[in-house]
Amino acid sequence: MHIAMIGSGYVGLVSGACFADFGHDVTCVDKDETRIAALERGEIPIFEPGLEEIVAANVRQKRLSFTRSLAPAVAAADAVFIAVGTPSRRGDGHADLGYVYAAAAEVADALDGFTVIVTKSTVPVGTGDEIERIIRERRPDADFAVVSNPEFLREGAAIADFKHPDRIVVGTGETRAREVLSEIYRPLNLNQPPLIFMARRTAELTKYAANAFLATKITFINEIADLCEKAGADVQDVARGIGLDNRIGPKFLHAGPGYGGSCFPKDTMALVKTAQEFGAPIRIVETVAASNETRKRRMADKILEACSGSVTGKTVAVLGLAFKPNTDDMRDAPSLVILPALQSLGASVRAFDPEAMGQARPLLADVTFCDDAYECIRGAHALVILTEWDAFRALDLARIRTLLAEPVIVDLRNIYNPEDVRKRGFAYTGVGRG
Repeated sequence: MHIAMIGSGYVGLVSGACFADFGHDVTCVDKDETRIAALERGEIPIFEPGLEEIVAANVRQKRLSFTRSLAPAVAAADAVFIAVGTPSRRGDGHADLGYVYAAAAEVADALDGFTVIVTKSTVPVGTGDEIERIIRERRPDADFAVVSNPEFLREGAAIADFKHPDRIVVGTGETRAREVLSEIYRPLNLNQPPLIFMARRTAELTKYAANAFLATKITFINEIADLCEKAGADVQDVARGIGLDNRIGPKFLHAGPGYGGSCFPKDTMALVKTAQEFGAPIRIVETVAASNETRKRRMADKILEACSGSVTGKTVAVLGLAFKPNTDDMRDAPSLVILPALQSLGASVRAFDPEAMGQARPLLADVTFCDDAYECIRGAHALVILTEWDAFRALDLARIRTLLAEPVIVDLRNIYNPEDVRKRGFAYTGVGRG
């Protein structure tokens, strides 16, 4: 199959590369000249394990190419995937669909023969209807179908998620479109993931419902962690105890400083706004979004308490800046709230992240960025673990004890054993470990 992928950001690039790896001919289109030039040189603009290798292999096999020219890519395509950004709209929290609708208009002008137009971007209910209206208005004679095919990729594990999905959701009632999408995903038949066909609006809502539910699980265990601290319980044991119930499951039950990233913050807010517009408010999700934002600010207070109530004139070493490990994504990362809050309390902040410092530098003012974890820790009055990179899980605690000016560790990801750390002479603070 010939595929045009409109947008070469995270979703577009991962999806395009994986489709090419299935054997399809894929052209990734992007208006960003710098991005396309970098991709043509083999430079990957995002950090995602395994992505550089899969892109290089499929470029060599001439199954994957990059261009700024949308029209020829669309004209030759059996399916056109729209994978452009849908950021939160400033002021009201709605999803900004400007890029989606602009892409739809350009696609309309280039259509040649029956084409399936697939929204891969996360979009509110009814977006497919508007895309169809835009195309039909511009090209009354065009032969096309608009389909919803939301992505369910975890940053840091996107290649595995694409090739071994839990399910593939396709929203369409058009027979020819079903046949095209079935053929595109046919290489996954050996893995036997369910290919679920449903109405287009239902598929659009399914994506938001999934992300909101996962955000709710995270927020729930974070609030249980707060209770554990007051009641003298251990949230990790609570999480294990409830996670072994197969009705609940163990995933997304790890207490921490709050969720961030490109999906959960904006998607929960977009779902809240959509529900309000339809007159069916989702109070649980409204509370989840508010609780998560409050939690990030409260983490600075937790660090303050660990430092005997004051960080004025002190240096705080922060390990991890990205919202999660195995990515350089800084979007809505807890660090963007916690570090400025520490600075406002009088602290000097040093930081190290294995991949995200390039993205973090323009976002975090007056932070000293270090070349490795131990340089970051040297002379600091407290060590804060903010992202659970594997490289931080087995640090040399004896060495850290000699480097820190004060033996204070604030582990916001609970990656260390409290008793072991305390035996080595540290004052240890975790999350939900009363």
